[in-house]
Amino acid sequence: MTTVLQVTDAEKRFGETTALAGATLSLERGEWLGLLGPNGAGKTTLVRAIAGRVRLDGGAISLLERTLDGTGADAEGHRRLGIVPQELALYPLLTATENLRTFGALHGVRGRLLRERVAWALDWTGLGDRDREPVKRFSGGMKRRLNIACGVLHEPEVVLLDEPTVGVDPQSRHRIWEMLGELRQRGAALLLTTHQLDEAQQVCERIVIIDHGRAIADGSFAELLEATIGTGRQVTFVRDGAEPVTHTADDLARDLPRLLASAADTGATVTDVRIEAPSLQSVFIHLTGRELRE
Repeated sequence: MTTVLQVTDAEKRFGETTALAGATLSLERGEWLGLLGPNGAGKTTLVRAIAGRVRLDGGAISLLERTLDGTGADAEGHRRLGIVPQELALYPLLTATENLRTFGALHGVRGRLLRERVAWALDWTGLGDRDREPVKRFSGGMKRRLNIACGVLHEPEVVLLDEPTVGVDPQSRHRIWEMLGELRQRGAALLLTTHQLDEAQQVCERIVIIDHGRAIADGSFAELLEATIGTGRQVTFVRDGAEPVTHTADDLARDLPRLLASAADTGATVTDVRIEAPSLQSVFIHLTGRELRE
């Protein structure tokens, strides 16, 4: 595979605060990578550095074989980058078409190609029948879809997505994932930051977890499981008159009858059995701790 983004030993300090302390990650062409971390872990600073909005104190960033140094000399590399911010970057008084034309022009798309890309975006987002309405009338999900389209109208090879499904209903969320899957099929590499760990587990091929300014885990969900909490299921017995008891079962067919028999030997009646597969959330908490950070 071809590496389209490489971050090596990224360091950034804001006064006495260290935001990045040697973070390293890579992104391959056509890959869907999830960048996860607790609040204050450094992921926002890292994404801003990739986007050219923060200049590193140390380390290096290479985008499509161009070194990004934050001086403006790397503008050509950034033209091949798409950025979809968490905060909606739309003009509410303009229509969907006018927003797309505006952002397309800002990215250097002109003439016939701009018209073709706008038509593609309206079809891609499912907003073709609302193209002449002011965006202020749109639902949250419609605005999110348009926000994504404005960030990728220039056909970038690498796309940074910051919480692309925040605040939308399940139907809109499903449609957004379908849209992003289509981008990936076209060859774009996607770097996703999200707090929706269940979604990251489902859609991301690889996951990087960052904490205290460093990448502390990197791999597929299966690889992260093997390296941390293991693949066993958590089996919880709810019993009359007693506290629930949880066991780990590596083989349900083998272990569940034995565990049920053991519970029966205690004399308590089992009223419910809950079986939970290991999740990315469990891995995340195992690696970063349970303490809430603000």
